[in-house]
Amino acid sequence: MTKTIRKIGVMTSGGDSPGMNAAIRAVFKTCSAYQITCMGIHRGYKGMIENDIFEMQPKDVKQIIHLGGTILLSERCKEFREFEGRKKAYENLKSHDIEALVVIGGDGTFTGAKIFEEEFGMPTIGLPGTIDNDIFGTDNTIGYDTAMNTVIEAVDKIRDTATSHQRLFFVEVMGRDAGFIALNTGIASGAIEILIPEKRYDMEEFYKNIATGAERGKISHIVIVAEGEKSTNIYDLAKHTQERFPTYEIRISILGHMQRGGSPTCSDRVLASRLGVAAIDGLLEGKSSVMAGIKANNVLYTPFEEAIKKHNELDAHLIKTAQILA
Repeated sequence: MTKTIRKIGVMTSGGDSPGMNAAIRAVFKTCSAYQITCMGIHRGYKGMIENDIFEMQPKDVKQIIHLGGTILLSERCKEFREFEGRKKAYENLKSHDIEALVVIGGDGTFTGAKIFEEEFGMPTIGLPGTIDNDIFGTDNTIGYDTAMNTVIEAVDKIRDTATSHQRLFFVEVMGRDAGFIALNTGIASGAIEILIPEKRYDMEEFYKNIATGAERGKISHIVIVAEGEKSTNIYDLAKHTQERFPTYEIRISILGHMQRGGSPTCSDRVLASRLGVAAIDGLLEGKSSVMAGIKANNVLYTPFEEAIKKHNELDAHLIKTAQILA
């Protein structure tokens, strides 16, 4: 350790993801181990501007490692986009003698943190908390594994009723700009088709695959659709498919925000815990304006600029696997 820090603030921002509480717990416990005061900031940048800041105690992180959501709450903040809002946030942090920050969130969170540090010199380390898994600099983001397991559990139940009634189900999963959840859960659930934002589709080929399945005696189908799929939307897709296959019973199931909730998996709890420790270690080593991540099971730090501008890319072999197995 090369730097002396007496107070560190921690907050969550943007969309919540399972495992954020485990990360908060790890940050607090690491601060305690190093005799650093940990200050909690409610409602992200909004709470920073409104001075909703408090000194965390052991009771605040008691029995939270298994909880979804975030005990620090999360809220989007337009005021933080303006210099005056950021100035007020900085003044509030200084009034509490906070010397560094740990921010847990995604691209938007890191963008705000980068600008804030450039303007006011507040050392900051980010932790990737998002179910989409699209942040560059880490193999997995906090909450991604749990979200996938939530989808699989739901799709398995949908398949039961799809088979019983010989139906075709279109299941929409989260992934506005990234198809990680759709691709992996589509493979794991045995979907006949997987539609993702990263790939343009020949819809005639899509219909041909469904027809081929019917010819082979398949009495039910599951199609996984990422919400950001650009070829069409799930309602038009279902409508056009019904027109092509009038004898099919077609249903739509949109899983929505249930994917963000629930108790985090073991994998997400361990990831969040490791990254929480890494954030404090990084600050004490003089690192700032970086995101802590894990690649090939090793902790590494990626500059915010790279984490924001670059994005994880889907594995080409995984896409090939999905095409073969479908």
